[in-house]
Amino acid sequence: MNFHQSKQHSSSRRDLRFFDDQPVAEDIFTEVIAGLSQPQKILPAKYFYDEQGSKLFEAITQLPEYYPTRVEINLLRQHRETIAKLVKEDVWLLEYGSGASMKIRLLLQAIRPNCYVPMDISKDFLLASAESLMEDYPWLNVYAACVDYSQPIRLPADMITSAQKLGFFPGSSIGNFSPHEAQIFLQGVRQTLGRDGAMLIGIDLQKEKSILEAAYNDCQGVTAAFNYNILHHINSVLGTKFNPEYFQHKAIYNERKSRIEMHLISTMDQIMNVSDNNNSDVNNSAEKSKNIILKAGESIHTENSYKYSKQDFSDLVEAAGFEVRECWSDDKNYFAMFYLHCC
Repeated sequence: MNFHQSKQHSSSRRDLRFFDDQPVAEDIFTEVIAGLSQPQKILPAKYFYDEQGSKLFEAITQLPEYYPTRVEINLLRQHRETIAKLVKEDVWLLEYGSGASMKIRLLLQAIRPNCYVPMDISKDFLLASAESLMEDYPWLNVYAACVDYSQPIRLPADMITSAQKLGFFPGSSIGNFSPHEAQIFLQGVRQTLGRDGAMLIGIDLQKEKSILEAAYNDCQGVTAAFNYNILHHINSVLGTKFNPEYFQHKAIYNERKSRIEMHLISTMDQIMNVSDNNNSDVNNSAEKSKNIILKAGESIHTENSYKYSKQDFSDLVEAAGFEVRECWSDDKNYFAMFYLHCC
């Protein structure tokens, strides 16, 4: 766990403070082995997000088939002044997943937080996004945190402040957790935000299967490239040699579980060797190498994206210790934005 502070670039610029708690390769290796050893093989979706994966996701948000971003931006434009009135003047804004997108910019302009804390697992993308925002908003204090926010977060002591905290979790990313996982995650967020804290969170609502599947199977193949990137990322961290050309992207809507599922389908019988080749301390250890057998047609489950009704999500957040203060949605009820307050 490391703390860094960048040099100040000019008298009008604030310092970028940086907290580094990025997962180490050994932890990634353990998770990869555990996931690929299950009857239904899985890879944790958080490993989509190295710098390239984050750029691909930003590209996904611009696709014509991918409606959530457009709808959420419109909701923020419509309700940002109301949001600004709901929070205190010295509020700290904590974003779960960093981005230099229009969404965070709309919110920064509306509430002008005392400090902005972007949190992301991809260090390079996190720092690039933070620098970009500081260039455009010289008044902005930024404290970037490279963390795996799907796990309990250990923030440094100087981030523990009595100021009100507003959590921001846009893009329906909460849907990557199962409902049970989402409740546990939100309980942890509530502890981070404190009793006077609030949360602004985007939710993809239940709708026709054809609309949902089109959003995850775009004609340009960007979502497929994003899916394949999980293999590229693991290769770069562990030194494995997973070949994305031996897999096919597939995204389907599981109506029974109300979720989009993304899979990588093996196009042939193959053996995947998982070794921590980039860690010389364990490179020759038998415990650090395992062969995974895949049959043609067998899948690796890489991501879920759960879809909710407004009532179901209200019940979930209340069970996690939040009170629903506002809920805004578009005319088609494609997407909703909830403003929550810690109980």
